[in-house]
Amino acid sequence: MSWEIVLFNSKQKIDSIENIEEDLLIPVDFYSIIEQNFENVLVTENHVEIIGNDYSIEYFKDDDLMSNLMLTLYGENALFEIIRIAKINDWQIYDSGIDKMINLEKPAENGYVNFYKYLEQILNTENKN
Repeated sequence: MSWEIVLFNSKQKIDSIENIEEDLLIPVDFYSIIEQNFENVLVTENHVEIIGNDYSIEYFKDDDLMSNLMLTLYGENALFEIIRIAKINDWQIYDSGIDKMINLEKPAENGYVNFYKYLEQILNTENKN
């Protein structure tokens, strides 16, 4: 099971992606920062897969600095590893599974646990149709 998150580097405290002020977004080298925090980084052309203990993280590299980066996460530990890095670098995280920004101080409130609640709701709805 996987889900997508988006990292943001911004001067703005983002409460909703609808309210992002683009002039406050700051381009950064997400790739180098993320990759220096992991041992098992597999790069195939522009695709990167980070393999950890019971998780993996995938994304596509670009040559340019970016103010946001979408990652695909597999496993709960992936979220907590990205949160750890985000806190160090003052990044913010949007979780597409719940359509909300993640509270980095209390990730279980709105991260992986809610993803499974959302998934269960979708599966139950599909089974009723």
